[in-house]
Amino acid sequence: MKKGQIGVTTENIFPVIKKFLYSDNEIFLRELVSNAIDATQKLKTLSSFGEFKGELGDMRVEVKIDKEAGTLTVTDHGIGMTAEDVDKYINQIAFSGAEEFVNKFKDNANAIIGHFGLGFYSAFMVSKKVVIRSLSYKEGAEAVKWECDGSPEYTMEPCDKTTRGTEVILYIDDESKEYLEQPRIDFLLKKYCRFLPVPVETDGKVINSTEPMWTKKPAELTDDDYRKFYRELYPGQEDPLFWIHLNVDYPFTLTGILYFPKIKNNLDIRKDRIQLYSNQVFVTDSVEGVVPEFMMLLQGVIDSPDIPLNVSRSYLQSDTAVKKISSYITKKVASRLSDLFKADRKEFEQKWDDIKIFIEYGMLTDEKFCDAALKFVLVKDTEGKYFTLDEYRQLIEAEQTDAEGNVVYIYATDPVAQYSYIKAANDKGYNVLVMDGQLDGHFISMLEQKLDKTRFVRVDADSVSNLVPKGDKKDTNLSADQLSMLTILFHSQLPQLEKADFLVSFEALDPSADPILITQNEYMRRMKDMAATQPGMAFYAELPDSYNLIVNTQQPLVAKLLDEAEKALDEKVAPLRQTITDDNTRLADLRKEIKDNKPTDEQKSSENALVSSIDKARAEQEQIVSGFAADKPVIKQMIDLALLANGLLRGKELSEFISRSVKML
Repeated sequence: MKKGQIGVTTENIFPVIKKFLYSDNEIFLRELVSNAIDATQKLKTLSSFGEFKGELGDMRVEVKIDKEAGTLTVTDHGIGMTAEDVDKYINQIAFSGAEEFVNKFKDNANAIIGHFGLGFYSAFMVSKKVVIRSLSYKEGAEAVKWECDGSPEYTMEPCDKTTRGTEVILYIDDESKEYLEQPRIDFLLKKYCRFLPVPVETDGKVINSTEPMWTKKPAELTDDDYRKFYRELYPGQEDPLFWIHLNVDYPFTLTGILYFPKIKNNLDIRKDRIQLYSNQVFVTDSVEGVVPEFMMLLQGVIDSPDIPLNVSRSYLQSDTAVKKISSYITKKVASRLSDLFKADRKEFEQKWDDIKIFIEYGMLTDEKFCDAALKFVLVKDTEGKYFTLDEYRQLIEAEQTDAEGNVVYIYATDPVAQYSYIKAANDKGYNVLVMDGQLDGHFISMLEQKLDKTRFVRVDADSVSNLVPKGDKKDTNLSADQLSMLTILFHSQLPQLEKADFLVSFEALDPSADPILITQNEYMRRMKDMAATQPGMAFYAELPDSYNLIVNTQQPLVAKLLDEAEKALDEKVAPLRQTITDDNTRLADLRKEIKDNKPTDEQKSSENALVSSIDKARAEQEQIVSGFAADKPVIKQMIDLALLANGLLRGKELSEFISRSVKML
């Protein structure tokens, strides 16, 4: 019997393994099965080169539980080890059996997994003792038994094993008894080993598919094959829209299949949609850094031997090969989408609403993808027609270019609620886009930066005549006194809505248009919308909603109201207006007189008296006009109709509107 210490540079390798190399102790099973597959593949390779002339026989790997003995055993019928091999690859863990083997057969060793020695030591994460029993394939080899209790000391001696290959026997420790339960082992094997290239058996059943879809050539597969594999990966889910089969061997090796699920309008960035494999061994489903963030919306598998098994997430995110893979996947996805668009525009349009959020998210978060996607990203108008950005600009450029040369893209976020605004825009010859997606607020801002001389404005951001300002705004032809009276008439009847401010303004719109139009400032509304998805913009979310209440001075009801108010109130209001005018003149003269000098007490007293007189006259004027407005239900009716059209009339105000409407009928 040989005794010795494992050749490590630290006092004890096991705390290092537990802390730095493996984030979860269940990984041990993946490592041991991978090593068994590795040994099996090596023997197959040697056989194909004629270096092993014996019968391969049963090459499956077996995982067996013995609850009474408290052991879990992983058995293979692969290359096996001599005592010298064990000493080199297990005791001297700085070496790697796979690395040496790959160097020897580097042109035909693509199926070799991992680095043998290091992975083996993960067994001690769940074991109080580990025993290896192995018989090498080499002629005349003597079987060897190796035993270690988790300290650097080990024993090694001949044993009675008569079948080629290796048994790794784990004596499970008290804290890890879960690994003596068959359902737990079944789950882990299904998770990590379901696509390994050699049959893996446990409890009398083979749990893996040795030739998964991504290892085959696209030409060999049908659409039904791809859909069947998707259902195998994600049982119970609706069939995907389409897929991308990755297959590259330079400058790195990468295979895989990425599926586009139906995402609709739900930005669900989950971290477990894509499974990462290394030579068919499951590595992780936390693929941040391996694929760009926006591709977390996709599902499927990626397999690359250039991604090592035993690495931390931070390593994955900083590794050069991984970054190249990420860049390639981005390019491949963009290329696939472009090909789909060119090959069948109609089908691409039919799928657009399902993939829109993915493409927009990609354009917002990945510059290279954005540049490629600008050629195939679509916009949809309120009639359900789809356009590329170039096509749409050509469509609207003639009618929707403002006085400053900006092409104005008019859009709606709720075509039903904003119907009247859309109709007014259409009647004026404008086209209106539908931008009702979860990311459209951010997407619009991005397009304004990407597209030259471009401005987006929501259809209800202003009166239709001001959506695309041409510099020919029509004058109201009302005097300052008339505008003042109308302001009081309408402002006095505005409801008190929570977190909402109204600014009354006047425009000479089409006489057939509504008497009142309610709009929202484009900039402030957009900031508030974006604040809903960006915590850093919470300041905007707290601000009240700001609305413009635009009174159409050309509308017959408004004109009639003004005429009635002037006739009824002129006798009472005229003297007050005169007082305000006269006092304002005297106040201006007084302030001019004392402009650069220190005012005397008499001048101060006069100034205060004039200000007080003006305020009093204005208050009286406002009281008189407001009293008149209160007796004119038509004013409240006009305001409520505008509020109702914007979904702003609710609760008590809505009930009063209905009651008033019945009385007016």
